[in-house]
Amino acid sequence: MFSFILRRLLQSVLVMAAVSALSFSLFNFVGDPVNNMVGQEASPEDRQNIRDALGLDDPILVQYVRFLGNAVQGDFGLSYRSKQDVSDMILERLPATLELVAVSAVIALVIGVVAGVYTGIRRDSWLSRSILSVSLVGVSLPTFIIGIGLIYLFAVYLRLLPSSGRAGVTDLGFWRTSFLTVDGWRAIILPALTLSLFQTTMILRLVRSEMLEVMRTDYIKFARARGLSDRAINFTHALRNTLVPVVTIIGLNIGGLIAFSIITETVFQWPGTGLLFIQAVEFADVPVMAAYLMFVALMFVIVNLIVDILYVSIDPRIRIGSS
Repeated sequence: MFSFILRRLLQSVLVMAAVSALSFSLFNFVGDPVNNMVGQEASPEDRQNIRDALGLDDPILVQYVRFLGNAVQGDFGLSYRSKQDVSDMILERLPATLELVAVSAVIALVIGVVAGVYTGIRRDSWLSRSILSVSLVGVSLPTFIIGIGLIYLFAVYLRLLPSSGRAGVTDLGFWRTSFLTVDGWRAIILPALTLSLFQTTMILRLVRSEMLEVMRTDYIKFARARGLSDRAINFTHALRNTLVPVVTIIGLNIGGLIAFSIITETVFQWPGTGLLFIQAVEFADVPVMAAYLMFVALMFVIVNLIVDILYVSIDPRIRIGSS
C-alpha cells in the first residue's frame, strides 16, 4: 500500500514539473513582460531597470529554477494588469469556483448514478428510454448554448432565478461562502446545472453499461437462485462491482469541472478562477495565466491520487497487484 501511494506521488511530481515548464514558457512566448507592465512613454533605461529587477536577462534555466522555487512557495509575482499579488487574486476567487464545482459534482453524481442504475435495471421501460433520449442533450449541445438556454427560460421568461453573478455571500474570515443564504443558493443553481449536465450524462451512461454487464454475470444469477431480494442483488452485489470505473470517471470529472468551469463562469459572470483566467488572457496577464494552469494541474493531481487510493479500498485485486 505504501509503495503504491509512493509511486503515485512520484508520478504526480513529474506531472507538476511538466506543467510548471509549460507555465514558465508563457513568460517567454506570450509577449514581452516589460511591455505589459509599462507604457510607451517609458524610457529605455526604465525598461532595462525593470528587466534587471525581474531577472529577465538571466539564462533560461536560472529563470526557470527561480520560477519553480517561487511557485512551490505559492508566489507567482504581481499581475501585469492590476499590480496585485497573483496568489491573493487566486485565493480570493477560489471559494466561488470550488463551491460551483462541488454543487455540480453532487448533482452529476446523484442524478447520474440513480438514473444509470434505474436504466440498467429497467432497460426496456418507457421511462428508461426517455431518460436516455434526454441525456443526449448533455453530450450534443455546447455548454454555452445550454447556459444561455437556461438563462432565457428561468431568468428571462419565468423570472425565477438570477441570470448572473454570485449573490448572498457571507464572509467567514477564512472563506467567503454563498451556501448560508437563500440568494446564494438561487444564484448557484443555473451555473451548477449547466456545468453538471455533460458530466451527468457521462456518469449515467457509464453506470448503465456497467450495470447491464454485471447483471449478466454468473454470481448475479446465483444470487437470484438463492432467493435474495432484488434490492440486495441490485445495490449490494451489482452496484458495488460497478464502482471502480465509476470512481475513475467521477475523479476525472471533478478535475474537468474545475478546468472547464471557464465557459460556465464566463456565461454567468460567476466570479471564480475561470473568469479570472479569461480576463487574464484578454490582457495577456501572464502571471495569472501561469498560476491558473498550475492550480488546475494541482487539482487534477490531487483528485487522481485520491481516486487511486479509493481503488485499493474498493477492489482488493488492485491491492494484490500493487504489492
